[in-house]
Amino acid sequence: MSKCYNQILTQNTIIQKKYIKNETQMYKDIKLNFTVPNTLNKYRIDTYSTKEPETLEWIDAISEGSILWDIGANVGLYSCYAAKARNCQVFAFEPSVFNLELLARNLFINGLSEQVTIIPLPLSDKLSINCLNMSTTEWGGALSTFGESYGQDGNSLEKVFTFNTIGLSMTDLISHLNLPMPDYIKMDVDGIEHLILKGGDAVLKNVKGILIEINEDFDKQIEDSTRYLSEAGLVFKEKRHAEEFNGSASFNQIWTR
Repeated sequence: MSKCYNQILTQNTIIQKKYIKNETQMYKDIKLNFTVPNTLNKYRIDTYSTKEPETLEWIDAISEGSILWDIGANVGLYSCYAAKARNCQVFAFEPSVFNLELLARNLFINGLSEQVTIIPLPLSDKLSINCLNMSTTEWGGALSTFGESYGQDGNSLEKVFTFNTIGLSMTDLISHLNLPMPDYIKMDVDGIEHLILKGGDAVLKNVKGILIEINEDFDKQIEDSTRYLSEAGLVFKEKRHAEEFNGSASFNQIWTR
């Protein structure tokens, strides 16, 4: 190995130590460690218990040892909690190439690399090759969509980065990848939730419950999502968001069987 290459490795190590730091967060009696390379992730950690309290409460009610599909896992905040607090076997779906590194790091530093499986592919209503359209390239960023040009509110997405990848449906995951059927699903993908539900009829008919983010300004999303969930035999229980989001049309809906 050349001296020049060794110098590059050393420089990269120095950069990582300077910019990529870990912080600890306690929720109830669960200790969680997260990688914090920027202000966005710092915000996510600092607001861990207040940004989506309904999500944490929903996870607390999951049967211990359940199989959870975390669709739109981002950097793994809730995947880690479900695995640690409820001993869930988690499948974390996150297609962003910028979030995957942090997701993997967070699983590793929490000792969850074997308990949580990363699926680095987007979900939709069918198996296809299409663009993942992203509104940010920041670590921990959100607001991306697969195969569509709209965002979470149904309006045009301002794209700053795109790449072609393979998307598949929830049904494809069972039939082609042989994934175990989920007991519970958490879904937050910023716009195409209704398309993912469309491609998962057989899966939805078997889940015990689902938490899904719905934007009530997006008529097509809310109408189709309600229909697919109801047809699968799920019953709407409640919708919630934190006080800091009062005035927002986005809610986490909880559906049960």
